[in-house]
Amino acid sequence: MYNVTEPDGDNMDIMICPVCGQALERENRIRRCENRHSYDIAKEGYVNLLSARRSGDAMGDNREMALSRRDFLNKGYYQPLAQAVTDCLSEYSSDGDVVLDICCGEGYYTAYAAERLDRRFYGFDLSKNMVRLAAKRKAPAEFFVANIASIPIADSSVKAAFHLFAPFNAAQFGRIISDDGVILTAIPGRDHLYGLKEILYDSPYRNDEQEPQAEGLTAIRRIRVRGEITLNSREDIQALFQMTPYYYHTPSQGMARLDTLEKLSTPIEFVIIVYKKQQGATL
Repeated sequence: MYNVTEPDGDNMDIMICPVCGQALERENRIRRCENRHSYDIAKEGYVNLLSARRSGDAMGDNREMALSRRDFLNKGYYQPLAQAVTDCLSEYSSDGDVVLDICCGEGYYTAYAAERLDRRFYGFDLSKNMVRLAAKRKAPAEFFVANIASIPIADSSVKAAFHLFAPFNAAQFGRIISDDGVILTAIPGRDHLYGLKEILYDSPYRNDEQEPQAEGLTAIRRIRVRGEITLNSREDIQALFQMTPYYYHTPSQGMARLDTLEKLSTPIEFVIIVYKKQQGATL
């Protein structure tokens, strides 16, 4: 656990130095702590809080994949999920509260929620390519590059966090959310992208809806989000494919079938799980 003073007051920044854990104040184009560790703010407005030997340039999705994902999401295919997350944030937080997008990608969900809610939004990702695109959205949010294994956010400073299709770190999540805060995660529902699987695999399978290990957190609610999407271009089909784990382990025959496809209809299905911190849990 970081040895820092918890934020006191609506306007205090919650970002902390990844080296010493002290508060990071903004000075013009630099973030700096009292121990003089400093981090330049990029022209797009984000800050890289990885160590010099882990710069984020070669980590996570590359630039082409980041652009492909941005363009796909901007077309609204996953809008039902974005709206459901926004509705949850509206219910579990209030105006001015801190909201954190964990593994924010290129910022689609942060921007969607920030356009509709008056909160203090933050978002981070391991990939600098993704964070750069998120910052370019010019949403009212602070974006930074960081590792989920050591989130540079002050203890108990986040009222609501959301985390969609990314590695789960219960200890870090429990550390950063307030005692009355929540964290939302999303997992693929049973029929999510079944239409895509029918193309890729000779024997397509349903998802098992396995929930993450969440020691120190208690699931208080589950929300199912369903829809149907139709992709009318090979470009969108390939973009969707690259966003899935199937991209890394699909048989060559399935890849060949997908390459010839001009149109694809598939169900989408998500399960949003709302967690609270267990009182008295050691995180």
